Amino acid sequence: MKYENFSAKKLQICVFFCNFAPKMENLYRQLYNWYAQNHRVLPWRETDDPYAIWLSEIILQQTRVAQGLEYYTRFIARWPHVEDLAAADEAEVLREWQGLGYYSRARNLHKAAQMIVEKAWSPFPTRFEDIRALPGVGDYTAGAIASFAYNMPYPAMDGNVYRVVARLLDIDEPFDTSAGKKLFHHKIEAFLDRENPRLFNSAIMEFGALYCTPILGDACLTCPLQSTCLAYAHGTAGLLPVRKPRPKVRDRWFSYHIYTDGEHTLIRRREEKDIWYHLYEFPCQEEQTEDNYPFTHVLSHQKLHARFIVHRAQKMPEIPGTICIRWEELNDFALSRLTLRALDTLRLTPHS
Repeated sequence: MKYENFSAKKLQICVFFCNFAPKMENLYRQLYNWYAQNHRVLPWRETDDPYAIWLSEIILQQTRVAQGLEYYTRFIARWPHVEDLAAADEAEVLREWQGLGYYSRARNLHKAAQMIVEKAWSPFPTRFEDIRALPGVGDYTAGAIASFAYNMPYPAMDGNVYRVVARLLDIDEPFDTSAGKKLFHHKIEAFLDRENPRLFNSAIMEFGALYCTPILGDACLTCPLQSTCLAYAHGTAGLLPVRKPRPKVRDRWFSYHIYTDGEHTLIRRREEKDIWYHLYEFPCQEEQTEDNYPFTHVLSHQKLHARFIVHRAQKMPEIPGTICIRWEELNDFALSRLTLRALDTLRLTPHS
């Protein structure tokens, strides 16, 4: 191998790994000691039930722990076993998910539960390949479930782990590209404690969530992993990890029409393969006018501008695709967070 083909940084990483093996036990000890003293007590960490762990992992995708805990508790109480969730109606699942966003997670959760029952994998598949085959389960989620539930030696690469690994090895390759994910997965394989993958994955994820955070401040100065961190040695920790350029945010404008006779209103289910698929909303037009749009709602790559126009009617109009319901029945339908916020702001009640 000709070292002149390597950058100085890549050569340092190669040397680092060659010399790293003797330091592994020290890394594990420091990481596990930190975890024992600082980790959060969470219900999905107190069990090896794969169904409960899977449920928590799906909920925590794109969701903070503080918010996800409430939903996890509710889901487990309502559907304590995978068979219960599989037997539920999709509308029920979406209604319980209301407010969490990224509703494809809820639809995939429901489809996966049905798949588990249909394939007789209940209470949960035990092979990594079968876990990975479930709708909504990628490499990270499959690795997390396999390690947390069954102590299988698979890495769990969430955003927190990418950040810790990027800093430990001073990697400036974007972690959210196809090539970057392969690189990082290869590196974490070298770190993984194969005798204790459950503890290792839990500890490194928690370390990234609570200590090695995006904004470091003075944390590097007292970091328990300081002696094995290349970014600390090079003074680059605050620059890592690197992301690929974000796509341009798309603006969209929506006009919602709320019809009411004092007792009833009209709603429709979104059938387009678009945002909020299978959620309910008031009759809507997507249009950009010079009128004011008082509500904004930001999604991952879209900024929505919305206005809600109230129409008082003696008789409810007939609008194709809508259903007429009593106002108090609105709580039975899954609505977007934008719609819920508008209803609260406009103070609409069953007798508006």
